[in-house]
Formats: sequence, C-alpha cells, structure tokens
Amino acid sequence: MRHVGVVTAAAFLVLLVVAALFPGLLAGGDPTATDPLATFLPPDSAHLFGTDQLGRDVFTRVVHGARHSLAIGAAATVGGLLIAVVWGLLAALSGRFGDAVLMRVADALLALPGLLLALLVVLITGKGVVGATLAVAVGIAPGFARVVRAQALVVRRSGYVEAAIGLGVPRPLVVLRHVLPNTFGPLLVLATVTLGVSISTGAALSYLGLGAQPPTPEWGAMLTESQGFLHLAWWAALFPGLMLVLTVIAVTVAGRHAQNRSEGRYAS
Repeated sequence: MRHVGVVTAAAFLVLLVVAALFPGLLAGGDPTATDPLATFLPPDSAHLFGTDQLGRDVFTRVVHGARHSLAIGAAATVGGLLIAVVWGLLAALSGRFGDAVLMRVADALLALPGLLLALLVVLITGKGVVGATLAVAVGIAPGFARVVRAQALVVRRSGYVEAAIGLGVPRPLVVLRHVLPNTFGPLLVLATVTLGVSISTGAALSYLGLGAQPPTPEWGAMLTESQGFLHLAWWAALFPGLMLVLTVIAVTVAGRHAQNRSEGRYAS
C-alpha cells in the first residue's frame, strides 16, 4: 500500500512538471483571457473546472499556475540551501565564538513561525514574486544551516580531513574538496521534504497579496481573487486549492520516501 502511495505521488509530480514546463500540452488557451459573457459557468465539457468572475477558464489557469507556484517553491528552496551552506560552514569553521553567535541567530529565527518570518522579510524586500521567494528562502535557511553545521563538524574531525591538513593542503581547498561535498547528502534529502513547505508558504504569501499579483495565474492568488464569489462559483476556489493541497502531499510523500531510503542506507 505504501509503495502504491509513493508511485502515485511520483506520477502526480511528473504531471505537475509537465504542466509547469509545457502548460500548452494540457491547456492551450490563454490563462488571462477574459470573456464577460462566460462568467461563473459551472464545470462542463467546455470548461472542465468552470469559469471565474471574469469569464476566465479555471482549468487553463490552474494548469498554467503550476509554473508560478512550483517556481516560487523551488527557487526559495534552492535559495535557502545556498544561504544555509554559507551560514552552516561559517558556524562550523569559525571557532567557538563565531559558532555560538551564528547558531544563536539561527535559534532566534527558528523560534518564529515560518510564515511570520516570511512576512517580516516581505516588509523589507517589498511584495512580488521576487520578494516572496526571498522571504520563503530566509524562512527555511536557519533549519538547513543547522544541518550543514552538524555535518561539517563531523567531516572536519574525520581522519582524511586531518590528514589533508597535516599534509599542508590549504584550508579553503579542504573545505571545497572534502567538507562541502559531504554535507550535501542529508541536506538534499531534507530539501525534498521542505519543498512542500516552501510551495505552501509561497502560495500563502500570494493569497495575502504579497506574492504573485493578479492576473498572474498562481494558485494562492487565484484563491484570493475567488474568495469573494464562493456563493456564486465555488469551483473557482476549489480547484486551485485542491491542486495546492495535492501538490504539497505528493511532495511530502516523495520527500519522506527519499528520507527513509537515505536513513536506511546510512544505517547499513
């Protein structure tokens, strides 16, 4: 049963990637095209997910919205990884005082809810896709930084690193050749689990009007636009919300599966 869940999640993620990279294959229409004569049409054969208050096809907008929603989550995760690598390596290699300062900053940021921290960052960077992406990246970076630091400390005390230093290999080269590569395994696994959080947080910022702006077909922004018309067209909010929930579940299932396989490999 568990295997079926993982395969289903993987198949759904493949479909999402196709929708993000080649949305025209699944929905060839213009996601921003309006039709005042076709507002609030319920789902039917012509409009699979119905139409919204401007007569836009909800199915087309949901398919094209995958690109924007996934892009924010993926870019934020990569950005968080880059910040965390620098942060964690500095903490592990800068001595006791530097390590204490950097980790106390990480602890303080981790004490804040992720969405609240993202909102604080958006207040500084400004609203929009770039600001929302940076905000999500900053929100997930402290947790990643602790993982990088822990791995870097383990590798730094290993025999081959001490031997390299003893042979006179420059410390920056030791970091690049030995310490950094050996921190990526657990970090990448953690990133797959965190990707779902990044996607949902990015959508939450768009829902609050701080991420993607209308008429961009992004799932969180679509929920904001449709919330005032739930009594007239429930489908305009249901389908983007459902896609967001299914995406987060699929990413989490795939990430947990990768994490369990990684833990089993390390245990053996």
